[in-house]
Amino acid sequence: MTAEELMRSRYSAFALHEATYLLRTWHPATRPPTIDFDPGLSWVGLDIVATEAGGPDDVNGVVEFRAHHRIGGEPGVLHEVSRFRRQDGSWRYVRGRIIES
Repeated sequence: MTAEELMRSRYSAFALHEATYLLRTWHPATRPPTIDFDPGLSWVGLDIVATEAGGPDDVNGVVEFRAHHRIGGEPGVLHEVSRFRRQDGSWRYVRGRIIES
């Protein structure tokens, strides 16, 4: 798996409210104790903007993405640059920086 593949799977997990998977794939240094999902928010698409490293032989990776959503019928976009780190052979999400439009 690559950092980008983990990013894509985590997007799907957010869309399906799969908190167990999200917490398991979160780096322990930055993992929150729980995840609260907004019941009025639905994720409707993901665009990968750029990737840096994050391949099979890398330790760190960066994925920039735009996640499209709807809240109360209104469209929105989360634009983020996420950092990933390989730990014990598996990629983990470390943290993200939101890009304001």
